[in-house]
Parts: sequence; structure tokens; C-alpha cells
Amino acid sequence: MGVRHQHLLQPVRARLIGGREVRPAVRRHLRAAVALAWRASPSMFVGFLLLDVVAAGVPVTVAWLTKVVLDRLSAGGSALGRPVAALALCGVLIAVLPRLSQHCRIRLGRRVGLLATERLYTAVDALPGLRRFEDPVFADRLRLAGDAARVTPNRVVEGMLGTVRGALTAGAFVASLAVISPAMTVVLLVAAGPVLAAELWLGRRRARTVWQIGPGERRVAFYAQLLTDLQAAKEIRLFGTGGLLRARMLRERRDADAELLRTDRWELVVEGGLSLLAAAVAGAGLIWAVGAAGAGELSIGDVSMFIAAVAGTQVALGGTVTGIGQVHDALLLYDHYDAVVRTAPDLPLPSSSARVRSGDVRIEFRDVWFRYDADGPWALRGVDLVVPAGRATALVGRNGAGKSTLVKLLCRFYDPTRGAIRWNGVDLRDVDPAELRRHIGAIFQDFMCYDLTARENIALGDISGVASVRRAAELAGIDEALASLPRGYDTLLSRTFLSEADKADPANGVLLSGGQWQRVALARGLLRDAGLVILDEPSAGLDAEAEHEIHRMLADHRRGRTSLLISHRLGAIRDADTIAVLDAGRVVEQGTHDDLVDRNGVYARLFALQADGYRAARGRVEA
Repeated sequence: MGVRHQHLLQPVRARLIGGREVRPAVRRHLRAAVALAWRASPSMFVGFLLLDVVAAGVPVTVAWLTKVVLDRLSAGGSALGRPVAALALCGVLIAVLPRLSQHCRIRLGRRVGLLATERLYTAVDALPGLRRFEDPVFADRLRLAGDAARVTPNRVVEGMLGTVRGALTAGAFVASLAVISPAMTVVLLVAAGPVLAAELWLGRRRARTVWQIGPGERRVAFYAQLLTDLQAAKEIRLFGTGGLLRARMLRERRDADAELLRTDRWELVVEGGLSLLAAAVAGAGLIWAVGAAGAGELSIGDVSMFIAAVAGTQVALGGTVTGIGQVHDALLLYDHYDAVVRTAPDLPLPSSSARVRSGDVRIEFRDVWFRYDADGPWALRGVDLVVPAGRATALVGRNGAGKSTLVKLLCRFYDPTRGAIRWNGVDLRDVDPAELRRHIGAIFQDFMCYDLTARENIALGDISGVASVRRAAELAGIDEALASLPRGYDTLLSRTFLSEADKADPANGVLLSGGQWQRVALARGLLRDAGLVILDEPSAGLDAEAEHEIHRMLADHRRGRTSLLISHRLGAIRDADTIAVLDAGRVVEQGTHDDLVDRNGVYARLFALQADGYRAARGRVEA
């Protein structure tokens, strides 16, 4: 098991051994889950609780009424109307209550799940930066929290109510049994101690097993997704890796099944022993009750009550233990949900946000240092750079030089470790990230392809709905292609959500080529009238003609705007007003294309390497 999973399991293991240090957290989770259920639907919560309380009293009532009927029958059969009618009513309740309880449980579960999911993803969306999402520990916790949001709060409530119902029923039966035989009551309670301890031990073992196989289960899901993923299908079939991935998936599945089998065997042994103990106690009690009845110490009704009380107590105690185990297991997952919902912002938010404007945007990087982890390497080392207002500035450099990191800091996905970034003189740390980003338009190299319509894919760039989707598509050179789709801009750019009947009609959904998706993403980034335009490899993956067209269009669009260009194709940024060369996290050169070539430094060497490649390719074509 990897280190990151070990980190996740530490609080879980503490709970599994019942550490005192985590009891306040467990109590807090219990209160939070109950409060969530109450807020989701007070009426359903109260209804569920009342139905459980009534259901807890019905078995005891039936046992007492049966005793009364039998005693009156043995005494001559008089005055049977009321107890028999009450028994009939109890029969109706026994038939109806489970259905009503199930109805309330399902409705409450849906409402709780909806509210919990809303809170979870509201908390996730409120995280202003990227640090949490790039943390593998948080990523694992987030996946578990998503599962927990759907089922855990309701399971906690169900388990608690099941525990209450079992405890009420067991308590009523024990009190009834004490009236008949205090000595046998003591015997039954003493025998219940090992049963409760053993069931709780099994619950902890089951929970421990689930967590031990958790990483393996996620790897099984990963391999299964790979084997059915359209994007992965090409490589899997080309390289013939399907058998390897399938074998790994099955090995993980067998390992998990083997661990589950060991737990199943323990359950068989322990629960079999508990069943024998329960049978022995019930048998001994029955022998005593029959003997007492024969000696005239108990009536026939007392015997029936005694039998019902012993059986009912054992069943109720089992329900109580099951409820405790359900709550216990659910709280282990709820810890991840609670941790995500309570996660502090990964960026400090200013108490009073400074305003920024889109016009004449001037960006200054002042001695900016940055690293992703406190003990990690420096990604940026004292960067000083000015992006002049209304001009195009290009960033070039080798992979890992720090170009993408600068863009992340400029969008305030992170804050500098040292130094400052200023927007028209305002430190970005004094600006609310949402306010800042409204003034930035960007296309990233790892752009998104949303399983939405063409119109929606572009419109996500400015959800205010003010900008023209069609105009942005024209700028990106994709308008004609989208307009010619079966349903035009309202065509779904996916076939993921279609039914089998829908898939037979191509008009219901289409798949774009990589170059077309690039243009859709570009249109999305150009949709808003932003003061700063960031273009990170905007023409990557396009053919030479399309690349030329895109850069000509972008040159027209960014004229008079402040823009930041990033590209490994140096010919694409040679017309930038300023080119900044990054190397090992530092700006080592600045100037125009011609200036940098004349200096014969890092930029000149990179440009010469690319130019030589084109010359060699041209020579081969001419030959």
C-alpha cells in the first residue's frame, strides 16, 4: 500500500481500535449527520423516528397480549374481545409499519443525499486555488467523500435509529422477563455480553478489511475504466496491452477476494459460535419455563411470554449491534466527507478585495519565487518581468523552465512563495480570485472537451451570456464546421449519454477531431472581452495551414490588448513585442526576436535547432 493511502488510513485505524483521542470527532460526526438529516427534511426525520419507536413497541405488545389471551383461555375463555382486537391491530401494524418506514427512509435518504452532495461540491467549488487538487492525498479523500455524500449521512441516521429501535425493544423485553424470572433475566444479560463484544469485534474487522482492500478496489476500477475507455482503446489495441491490463485487474480482484474470504471465515466461526450460545440459553430457559409451569409456578401465558421475551431480546440485541456496526462503518467514510467540507481555502482571501480593471493592463513580476511543496525544488527563482499594457509578451524555454507555473500564479491558482505579482500596481493577493479571473481570457494546452453541446462548450467561457458565441467561433475559425453539424450549435459533442436508440441517429451526437476541439477551446477562451489574454500553446496539434490561420487571427484579436503567449514553436511567437526566455526558473533573456537571435544565447540556440529541423525536412522534400 502506497504512502498516500497510509496517510489516509491513520485516522481510520485510530477509530478501529477505539482510540479515546478520536471520540470527540466521532461525536461531532454523529451530531453533524443527524443535523444534516434534520435540515434535509424535518418531517421525514420525525416520521422515521416515530415509526421506529412504534415498531420497537409492537413485538413486546404482541407478547403481552398473547399472554393475556392464553391465560384467559386457560381460565375459561371470558373477556377475549379486547385483547384479540388489540392483537389484530398489532397484526395490521406489523404489516404496515415496515412499508411506511421504508417509504420514509427512501425519501429521507434522497433528500439527505442531495443536501450532502450540494454541500460537498459547494465546498469544493469554493476552493480558489489548485493546491488541494494537485495533492494526491486530498484527491483520494475527495473521491471517498463523493461516495460518502451519497450514502453515508443516511446510513448514519438509519444505523442510529436501528440502534434505538433495538435498544427499546430489548429493554422492554428484558423488563417483561424480569417480571417473570429475575434469575433468568440475569442469565440472559450475562450471555448477551460476549455476543455484543464479538459482534463489535467482527464489525471492526470488517471495516479494517474494507479499508485494506480499498486501494486495490480503486485499481480494479482504474483498469476496468482503461479497458472500456474510447481514448485508451487506440493504444491498448495498437500495443496489445489489453491482456496485461486485464490480468492486473483480475490479480487485484483475487487479492481483494482472498482478504474478504479470511474475514468471511472468521464471521462463520464467530457467528456460528454465537448462534450455538443463543440456542443453548434459549433451550435452557425453555426447559426451566416448562418445569416451572408443571410445578404451577408459571401460567401458560407466562411460558409464552417467557419464550417471546428470550427470542425477542436476542433478536433486538442483534439489531442493536447491527445498528452500531452500521453507524461505525458509515462514520469512517463520513470522516472524509467532513474533512473536505471543512477544508480551509488553499489561498488566503482578502477581507476587503481591491478592484482591478481590464483596460491597459500592466503586469509586474517582482522577485517572484515559488515551489509547490515546502521541501520541494524551486519552480521559479527570483523572476523579474514586466508585461507591458497593450503589448504581446511571449514566454519560451525548455520543458520545466517555469512557463506554466508563471501562468498559474498570474491566474492566482497559487500565490508566490516570495515576491509579488502586481496588476496595474495592485498586488494579486489583495484581489479576490473570482474578481481577478473575470478579467482574464485563456486557452490552456490541456484544454477541456466537455460532453455538452457545441454552444455550451463555448458559452462556458462567459456564463454571463453577454458575449456572442457565434462571434467567438468565427474568431477561432470553427463557426462553419459547427454550423454544419446535424443540429448546428445545438449538436451534442459526445455520444456518452445516448441510449441505444439515440446512438442509431448521428444527429443526436457527434465526435470532433482533435484540431476541431482545439478551435472550440480557443473560442471558449476568446469569448469574454478580457483585459489580459493568455494563450498557452494555442495551435498545438494543428496542421501548418491551420496554425498560420490561427496565429494571424490571434494577432488581429490581441492587437491593443495585453497578452501573454506560450509556445514551443518559436516561429509562432517571433512577432511578439517582447520575448522572455526562462531557464531553470529564471528569466535569463528578454528582447525582440531579432535582438535575441543577435545575442546568440539560449533563445538563439533553441531557434537554430528548430530552424535546422525545418531546413533538413525541406531538403529531404526537395531531394
